[in-house]
Amino acid sequence: MAQCSHGVHVLLTRKTLIALLISAGFILGVEFLLGWAWLLNPWLALSWQHLSLAILLTLLTYGLRAWRVYDYYQTRMRGRFLACVRLTLLHNALNNLLPMRTGELSFPLLMARYFAIPAPDSIGVLLWFRLLDLHTLALFACIALGGFFWGALSAGLIALLWLSLLWPLWRLAPVMSRWLAQRPPSRLQQILSQAFHALPSEAKPFVRAWLLTLLNWLVKLGVFVWVFLLFVSTEMSIAWLAVIGADLSSILPVHGIAGMGSFEAGALAVLVPLGVPWDSALQGAINLHIFVLASALLGAAIAWWLPGKA
Repeated sequence: MAQCSHGVHVLLTRKTLIALLISAGFILGVEFLLGWAWLLNPWLALSWQHLSLAILLTLLTYGLRAWRVYDYYQTRMRGRFLACVRLTLLHNALNNLLPMRTGELSFPLLMARYFAIPAPDSIGVLLWFRLLDLHTLALFACIALGGFFWGALSAGLIALLWLSLLWPLWRLAPVMSRWLAQRPPSRLQQILSQAFHALPSEAKPFVRAWLLTLLNWLVKLGVFVWVFLLFVSTEMSIAWLAVIGADLSSILPVHGIAGMGSFEAGALAVLVPLGVPWDSALQGAINLHIFVLASALLGAAIAWWLPGKA
């Protein structure tokens, strides 16, 4: 046990050091290339009404995510929705601020603290939710890509095809779970097994979880696209793809503190090949990232005023 704890400590220390180096390099590099004063100057021209509405809508998405957790554990969380919101806000803030996705570890810890739900149970549910998130992000990416390259009709057909894969996957989950149990142990096998085990066995909770995920990402991406377009003049479909690329950057194995560098790289990987000037693209990505982090910090501040452990 002591050796295991020491190994985890060393791993986290290395990750933190790498994240600090990336963050420092990013901050200095941006100042050298463009200057932070020029990048942040557009904030002075934004109206507080627009910003307030964008923040309120972002907070709404946190509520939808809490609702998804609450609905899944409704028999064990009944009457404690505000505690679930508190958990979601803290988990979101830690996930945004800590490097290398280490913030995800806060979910099972908070679930155990506030609701006495064992970590193996909540980890499987978190993995299942993340698979739903990835499926929904890919859905919006299909729509944006189809709309940009082939038109609205093609985008709709691609989206329907992608959506049609979700239901058979749920129906085949027990079979795939048994098949995975017979495979040689591996990290991927363990992750998929935990996620399949957490899948709802009945159709109604499965559909509710998917609809809440869809609504959450529709509002979240819509707000982020709106904020992004306040800083960059480009087509709507390109902005959608840039925001999706920035959000997907969080799954990369290496990035800086609070996603510094990787978030912007995810957006630039989409914007620059599609013809958006790199300096304008970087300005939009950085300012969107600031908005995301500010919203997460505001959510964490609100969380402290909500009830926690019963």
